[in-house]
Amino acid sequence: MKKRRIVLTTAALVIVIGAMAAYGVWRVISNAPDEVSLDAAVASLETSEVVGQDLSTEGTWVIDSDSGSFTFEEASGSFVGFRIKEELARIGKITAVGRTGEVDGELRIGAGELQSVSVSADLSTLITNDSRRDRAARNALNVSENPIASFSMDKPVALSATDGSAVSLKVKGELLINGIGREAEFDLQAQLVGETVVVVGSTEVVFADYDVEVPSAVIVVSAEDHGVVEFQLLFVRP
Repeated sequence: MKKRRIVLTTAALVIVIGAMAAYGVWRVISNAPDEVSLDAAVASLETSEVVGQDLSTEGTWVIDSDSGSFTFEEASGSFVGFRIKEELARIGKITAVGRTGEVDGELRIGAGELQSVSVSADLSTLITNDSRRDRAARNALNVSENPIASFSMDKPVALSATDGSAVSLKVKGELLINGIGREAEFDLQAQLVGETVVVVGSTEVVFADYDVEVPSAVIVVSAEDHGVVEFQLLFVRP
């Protein structure tokens, strides 16, 4: 009887420890940051400068990679990333998110138009909300051969007269991933805060269009063949 109690107690401990480990894994990999948001990006700026100036002011701005910080807990700086939905064994549905703060680019405003936008990101520095996924994500994106992803707007877009509030735009251009360029349309929101133009945007992509295979693993029950490319960018005058 005593031996049986020991066995039952041991089994119970194994179950409890296993459940705690599974919960810990779930907490880590399900801790996806929120989607990009203009309100959140503006609120995260550590500035006392005026919010709500007219975005139609002419000039050229470059991406500020020094201001703010880039972590999954507090992404107050510039970054580019992706979101993809997965289902994991014994865990369920989660959102996998990858981001990099290694970004460069510029935009130009003139004659009442957004005249040009160009952005590039070094995907070899991509990190995800689960460090065990990082290498697989980079390999899937073939960063050893094509580390740079980019977007270039193909034609100017009119800026409607504003009262200093946020501006919403649809911007078309070439999205380059894994050395393959495809036409893409981004939904953008922008606002001038002091001397900083804050821009957030996103678009949906099909991975096969860029010869990107969704990483597989024993724990992955399924993963969607499409996802979202998103960015949060801070532009300042050079």
